[in-house]
Amino acid sequence: MFRRRLRLPAVLGACLLVAATAATLGTPASAAPSDEPVVQVSIDSFGPIAPKPGQQVVIKGRVTNTSSVTFDDPQALACIDRTRLASTAAVDAISAEQNLPMSQRDSCKNLVNPDSQTFQPFEQPLAPKQSVEFTLTVPWKEWRINDQTGVYVVGVVFRGKPSNSERATAGRARTLMPVLGTQPLTRKVNTALVVPLRHRPTQLGGMNFANESLAQSLAPSGSLGRLLALGKQRKVTWLLDPAMLDEVRQMAKGYVVLADNGDTTPGMGQTIAANWLKEFGTSWARGNQVVLLPYADPDVAGLLDSGEPLKKLVGEARKTTQGYVMPTTSTTVPAAFTNGLWLEGGAAASRYLGAASGGFAGASDSDLNLVSSSSWSTATRPVLTSTPVYDVITPTGPDNPVRTVIADSSLTNGGPDPETAATPLQVRQRFASETALIAASGTGNASVVVLPPRGWDSDGVATAELANDLTAMPWIKATDVAAVVASNPRPLSTKAPSAPQFNGVLTPSQLDSIKQLDNATSTMQGLLVDENALPEVMSHALLRSTSSGWNGYPEEARHFTAIELGSANQQLGKVHLVNASVDRGLRKEIKVNLAGSKGTFPLTITNETEWSIRVGIDVTTANRSDLKIKRPQSVVLGPGQKWTPRITASAEQNGLIRANAQVITAAGQPVGKSQELLIQASQYGSVGWILVGAACALLFGTSFVRIFRRIRTERRNPTAVAGEPTESTESTDTADPAYDRPEANGVPEAAAPDASLKEGVGSKDG
Repeated sequence: MFRRRLRLPAVLGACLLVAATAATLGTPASAAPSDEPVVQVSIDSFGPIAPKPGQQVVIKGRVTNTSSVTFDDPQALACIDRTRLASTAAVDAISAEQNLPMSQRDSCKNLVNPDSQTFQPFEQPLAPKQSVEFTLTVPWKEWRINDQTGVYVVGVVFRGKPSNSERATAGRARTLMPVLGTQPLTRKVNTALVVPLRHRPTQLGGMNFANESLAQSLAPSGSLGRLLALGKQRKVTWLLDPAMLDEVRQMAKGYVVLADNGDTTPGMGQTIAANWLKEFGTSWARGNQVVLLPYADPDVAGLLDSGEPLKKLVGEARKTTQGYVMPTTSTTVPAAFTNGLWLEGGAAASRYLGAASGGFAGASDSDLNLVSSSSWSTATRPVLTSTPVYDVITPTGPDNPVRTVIADSSLTNGGPDPETAATPLQVRQRFASETALIAASGTGNASVVVLPPRGWDSDGVATAELANDLTAMPWIKATDVAAVVASNPRPLSTKAPSAPQFNGVLTPSQLDSIKQLDNATSTMQGLLVDENALPEVMSHALLRSTSSGWNGYPEEARHFTAIELGSANQQLGKVHLVNASVDRGLRKEIKVNLAGSKGTFPLTITNETEWSIRVGIDVTTANRSDLKIKRPQSVVLGPGQKWTPRITASAEQNGLIRANAQVITAAGQPVGKSQELLIQASQYGSVGWILVGAACALLFGTSFVRIFRRIRTERRNPTAVAGEPTESTESTDTADPAYDRPEANGVPEAAAPDASLKEGVGSKDG
């Protein structure tokens, strides 16, 4: 493709001159040629897996025209790169040639002998969207390679003639062909195939399930059914999520599927789940090793990167698995399992491996820490041709170093072409090539651990095909991870892989939802008198919300966490303030009166849960700073009990005070929503008290003056005792001066001889 490039001039004038010239000439830019037409070539069958010198190879596949042009004279040809690859490093270094046009990819030389079946012309032109099958049979002599053990890149090339063009290469597919030379292999390769049995959470609590995806996976044609079948005829190591096993056990008992509108329909997978459990027990009884992941297989990197409170959930998941009770048919012997951890990519960095491998109750040296070798860069990757067991240095963890089993990710990397690398055939050929080179590279013990990467084999087909073909590789000796670890008592040491700053798979929105659920769950646990009595369904739901299985299913994760949060809040809502004032189903504010500078008012808390709780109450003002509230001591409430404490409060001013009453745990965590209070404070302010004091002083002062003046007057004029007037000798008053009553017959009565001055004063002036 040719393009004109204009260099920016140093001055604006030159730029304008160029633009003006271009506009005047009106020369159109040359159009870029269209992309070359290509077709899709797939290899569906390759046999034998590892031919010996003299054996012919049969390759079957299909060509699909994915372009918009028709190819005349189409043909398929076998090809080979005759460079013998004698080491696993050489296999890793095969070029994908992705940066070259299809017509220039010439590393795989065509076998063009028209007298053999290495070349197949098609009778009809290949039109767009049309597919055609091919079968190529390559005699040994056509490869033109030597008889030594090694690995070769072979494949199939499609050539055709587009309209108005010459014949050209329009498609190619390659794979790896291990060749077993005339010299026998020097050793066996102990191979532990680790098969993950896991599924994203679907149980919403009790018998309620979100969907039927787990049941579909458990069916014989589903991924979990297909993978479980591998343990019938060969030795494998099961990597099992105990949370998924709990869900399968519940499904076998009976379940319903909960729709978004709240309707339920009977589950269809009860029999499937029961059969799967039975087959799993049989496989276990045959001696297949079971490694239990942390409960719900949490996103270790995401939780640890989030810090507290989510960081602690990694240890909770591991502790839950440590105490897990496996289902068993024996009534006397407990089912044994290995407590394990599975990290890959950035999640295998020192800060994750060190924190997740220890620091929890029940951590043991016998725990299995599985890490994929793809976590290291190619330059820093540990050598795994002799042993996969290493002591990984983790200076940031509680244990330094950490005994780790490194699964060789190169074994399942697939073929040399990225677009088809994950297909079952390509994975099988890669595994056969890598292990054959290990078997031919030395003597002594050689062990490998095979663990497919997360999300790589969603339907289980590639893993199943690989396991079924192991018997066709005579240099492979099937074993389990426990035997591999036991055969390597003195592991080598290596540094932990480096990683970016963030390595979690859950989104920030998912982590925020988990925090809300964690807060509700911890509040419920804080309410209980016995914190260990927290319902297992609540703690398990919290761990399920952290599952790495939610990766790629954000909407299902949101739905699951929302339902579990609603369930937790429903339990918390059963511990609340009693409020008789309800309007249209909503609780209104509670109205109380506060008289005087200090006073009390009652509030009632009820416990409608089925557990004994320790509860308290906290009242805070919303619009005033002068309200002082004394928090009462927390108390224990049994199921169905109520508590009515009297809240002691004081206010410096009268008026309406808005406050909030909050039910709290013994540790002060808020329980549910707060309840609004309207407090009416009725008391005198400072000015009022001054006026009242002044009025009292005036009243009593005036009385004292009158009393004093009367006493002084009576002492100066003793005749006043007999009732005579002191200021006037005449009186027009007709009342009796001594007894304040009318005169009898107009004749004054004489005063009582024993009347005292004080009695007169007391009765006169009060």
